[in-house]
Amino acid sequence: MRVVLRGEHPFLHPFRSITKSLFFFSSPKFSAKTLPIVSSKKTQGFLRCIAMATTTTTTTTTTAPVVHQVKERIELTEIERKIFDRLLATLRHYGLTNQLRVAGGWVRDKLLGKDCYDIDIALDNMLGSEFVDKVRDYLLSTGEQVQGVAVIPCNPEQSKHLETARMRLFDMWIDFVNLRSEEYSDNSRIPTKQKFGTAEEDAYRRDLTINSLFYNINTDSVEDLTQRGIADLKSGKIVTPLPAKATFLDDPLRVLRAIRFGARFGFLLDEELKKAASCDEVKDALAAKISRERIGVEIDLMISGNQPVKAMTYICDLTLFSIVFSLPPNFEPAKSENCDRLCITYLDATQNLIQLIGDSTFNDEQRRLSLYAAFFLPLRKTIYKDNKAKKIPVVNYIFRESLKRKASDAETVVNLHSALEKFLSLIPFLESDEDIELIEVDWGKGLDDVPLNSKLRVLTGLLLREIKDFWRVALLLSTLLYPPDVNCTENFPKQYFQLDKQRDLFKAVESAITKLGLEKVWDVKPLVNGKDIMSVLQLKAGGPLIREWQQKLLAWQLAHPDGTMEESMDWMRQAHSKRVKTQ
Repeated sequence: MRVVLRGEHPFLHPFRSITKSLFFFSSPKFSAKTLPIVSSKKTQGFLRCIAMATTTTTTTTTTAPVVHQVKERIELTEIERKIFDRLLATLRHYGLTNQLRVAGGWVRDKLLGKDCYDIDIALDNMLGSEFVDKVRDYLLSTGEQVQGVAVIPCNPEQSKHLETARMRLFDMWIDFVNLRSEEYSDNSRIPTKQKFGTAEEDAYRRDLTINSLFYNINTDSVEDLTQRGIADLKSGKIVTPLPAKATFLDDPLRVLRAIRFGARFGFLLDEELKKAASCDEVKDALAAKISRERIGVEIDLMISGNQPVKAMTYICDLTLFSIVFSLPPNFEPAKSENCDRLCITYLDATQNLIQLIGDSTFNDEQRRLSLYAAFFLPLRKTIYKDNKAKKIPVVNYIFRESLKRKASDAETVVNLHSALEKFLSLIPFLESDEDIELIEVDWGKGLDDVPLNSKLRVLTGLLLREIKDFWRVALLLSTLLYPPDVNCTENFPKQYFQLDKQRDLFKAVESAITKLGLEKVWDVKPLVNGKDIMSVLQLKAGGPLIREWQQKLLAWQLAHPDGTMEESMDWMRQAHSKRVKTQ
């Protein structure tokens, strides 16, 4: 790896000294004496990092840092090489001197040996839309097909402050933006001033040093213009290029991005960063300047990521829980003092239980929403009243107002919380090897006509029809709360969770449901439709009575899985006749 040194940057602290000599990263393939400088084919992809070398002194004794594997070179895929070749050919065709740099996440991931299909190209002295037009015209002149071109205008209300041009090359969408420097106002993350910037200025305005790296397509080199990006990748540190507090006050969303990347890669948050992220000034800015939609996107990426527990623990440790998951002004019962820690405990238990049961049991969407539902378990019985005095689960408020997530997420999680309570009443009967008849449950009203020996199948079938494909998720969550009379204090999970037993309970109930023949029961069509019911009851219009009989007929169908439509209609006539006589 060849490292070319640059002079001191004005943003750097004055006490940092510059090592004015070449230095080399070690490599098993090359000695430290010499490395190839430039060779477009023979040494293509060897990482030549442009960095500023510094030495710092400290009297603090620290443990040896964990060293992460960082590749010595960026290895381009065949598609990436073709894309970059077309872009360079465009420069040559028009005699342009622009430097093309891949920015941020792609560079980071490639150095870590991870695949990345999100290529963002930063241009100096040219808007992305201008360059995309030239690429399109060049490709057309060579007879190549242009797959797609789009320009996404800036939209400050959606936290998008820079025009982005997109082009599809070799079935990959590539984003083009210009290098920029920005200034922010005190009460908004919308820049008050933007202008073309240098690569150094752009690197220092990035959120984290590990995201500030560039891959210069023109020179086939990695540029580490903050002098820390590669070092922090290797040591596994989450650090801001500029002082953390100023970085977060300019754009408080960076706090959540730092947490997300720290959790995702298993990196440690810098102490200065943690101190800044948890200070009142930054927390107030996060609440005031960042749209709830953007907060929700970051949280969803954390929950969907590989380390949701670590991410939520960071949020808790940095005292951001009440900012991120804000609650309505009035709700009941009162939130426990350590509700945030209890939320994390349930999240951790659920993630571990999913792994014990087997990841293949749940698809990605079921896993994502199961983790949300687990995280909010301590709040499942907390309600507030809307403007019409209607009681609403506070979890619904968190999804719709605090995180601005889609309504279906809120509906599914609230339904899961409701369903798990029903599962709790059925588990003793479903898990038992003995032939125990289910006599009555609190929620199974209006099923007096169901035979006792069929009531368990009927109630379980009705429950599964409510939550459909998510019934295993509801069962999973219910095992964490079983038996239901457990005192859910802040310390109970540490003493109570026995995940091996909860896995066995899940498997036993799952097997019982399968034996009852209720797999995909929600796809079973009713034998009798509304028109048939109206005919038997001699009604001219629908209404509550029709819905009542639809439920009764569905219960009959669940109790008699081999029953026919004629048998169902006969039963309905007899039941209706008895009701008329007793009225």
